[in-house]
Amino acid sequence: MKRFVKVIRILSATTSIALGISLGATSTYAAQQTSAKLKGDFGPPQGQPIHAVLTSPPNVPPPIHRKYPAKVIVDLEVIEKEMAISEGVKYMFWTFGGTVPGSFIRVRQGDTVEFHLKNNPNNKMPHNIDLHGVTGPGGGAASSFTAPGHESQFTFKALNEGVYVYHCATAPVGMHIGNGMYGLILVEPPEGMKRVDHEYYVMQGDFYTTGKYREKGLQPFDMDKAIDEKPTYVLFNGAEGSLTGDKALTAKTDETIRLFVGNGGPNLVSSFHVIGAIFDKVRYEGGSHSQENVQTTLIPSGGVVTVEFQTKVPGSYVLVDHSIFRAFNKGALAILKVDGPQKKDIYSGKELDSVYLGDRAQPNLASVTKATQAAASGTLTLQDQINAGRELFAGTCSVCHQSNGAGLPGVFPPLAQSDFLNSDLHRAVGIPLRGLTGKVTVNGNEFNSVMPPMTQLNDDEIANILTYVLNSFGNKGGQIGASEVKTERAKGVSAPTEAN
Repeated sequence: MKRFVKVIRILSATTSIALGISLGATSTYAAQQTSAKLKGDFGPPQGQPIHAVLTSPPNVPPPIHRKYPAKVIVDLEVIEKEMAISEGVKYMFWTFGGTVPGSFIRVRQGDTVEFHLKNNPNNKMPHNIDLHGVTGPGGGAASSFTAPGHESQFTFKALNEGVYVYHCATAPVGMHIGNGMYGLILVEPPEGMKRVDHEYYVMQGDFYTTGKYREKGLQPFDMDKAIDEKPTYVLFNGAEGSLTGDKALTAKTDETIRLFVGNGGPNLVSSFHVIGAIFDKVRYEGGSHSQENVQTTLIPSGGVVTVEFQTKVPGSYVLVDHSIFRAFNKGALAILKVDGPQKKDIYSGKELDSVYLGDRAQPNLASVTKATQAAASGTLTLQDQINAGRELFAGTCSVCHQSNGAGLPGVFPPLAQSDFLNSDLHRAVGIPLRGLTGKVTVNGNEFNSVMPPMTQLNDDEIANILTYVLNSFGNKGGQIGASEVKTERAKGVSAPTEAN
C-alpha cells in the first residue's frame, strides 16, 4: 500500500511539473504574441494634429521630444523644375518639394501619418509616392497616384523605427527615380535618438543625360543609358558641387556628426566614405543594428545608412563614393569643412591635398559661372576666361604643375615662361585632349613623364585653363576659344601626343 501511494505521489508531481511547464510556455508565447502585436503600435494618436516640419537637404528637422503618439500631417508637393546639374548644365528634374533629394520627413514611432501628396498644376506628368517606412502594399503608391493639379491623401501608422527611402513609383519607375524623385523619412524610436551636435541629410543618385559629362546646355534624360546602367553623373544631393565651396557642410573640432546618407539609385550601389574620418558608428541599411570603427560602408540602391563620428582635426573632409571614378569624373564629391585649433599630436600634416578637393570643391566658382553665362550671351572677354581658368587650374592642374606653374624638377615640366608652350599654341590645345607622352625639352631641361588626357573637361574648360596659363607665369599671352578646342576634339585622335 505504501509503495502504491509513493507511485501516485511521483506521478502527481510529474504531472504538476509538466503542467507548469506547459502553462509557462503558453504564458510566454502569449506574451510574445502580445508584444509582436503591439510593436510600434502605442495606441491611437493623442492631442491635436501636428503638421510635420519638412526640411530641404542638407538640413534635418529638429529631434522629436514627444512622449506620446500623435497624428502627424505631411504636406508634400511634386514640382517638375529645370535646375543646374553641373556648372553650365541644366536638367529637368522631377522633385518632391522642389529639391533633390526631396524634403526630409521626421516622425515618431507609433505616429499616425496623414499624408497629402500634391502634384503642381504646371507639371506634365502624373506622380505618386512609395515610402519604404509604410507597412502596406506599394508603400502608399496605389493610394497616392496623382494627376497634375490634383491632390491625394492616405494614412499609415509608423510601426517600425528607422530611416527609410521614399520615391516615386509611377511607370516607368526607373525614369521617375532617375529624374530625382526620392528622399528620406526618419521614424524616431519613442525614446528619441542620442543627441549630436550636427545632423545632415545627404543622398546619392545616378543621372543619365544624352550629352556627355559637363556638356553645356539643357540635357534630356537618356533612357538607353539608364537601362544599360551607364550614368553620366553620380551626384550627392542632385548637383555637382551641391555640397562644396560655400555650400559645404560645416562643423567645429570636437563635435559629433550624424549623417543620414541615402542612395536613391536608380541603379548603382554606393561605397560611401569620408576621406580622413573613421565612422565611430554605422547603422547599416537603416536598421537597428550597428557596426563600429568603419572606413567605408555599402548603401544599396533604395537604402540608407546612418553614420556617426566625432571631428578631431580641422580641415576639409571629402565625402565620396569610393568607386572612385564616380567621385572625380562623375561628380560624387562633397565637403565637410571643420574649423578649430590644430592638434599636432593627432595629425601633423597640412590642409588636405588639392587632388582630393577637385575642381568643383574650391571656395568659389562664381568666375566659372560668369564665364559660361558670358559665352552664352556672346560677351565673353579675355579677363573672364583668365578668371575662370584660374579656378579650374587650381582644382585640375596645380597638383602636378604647382600653383605657380613651376612644375616639379625632373618630373613635371614647368608651365611658367615655357618655350615649349609658347612656341605652338595649336599643339597646346591638343595636349589636354589627348595627353602627352615621351621625352620633352622645356626651357633647356629634359622631362620624360606622362600626362593623361583630360577627357573629363569640356571645351569651355580647356579653353579657359589654357587662356589662363598663357596669360600667367610670365608667358607671352594669347587666347584660346572653345571653338578651337571643339575643332581639335572633332579629329577624334585618341592616342597621346608624342612630345618630339
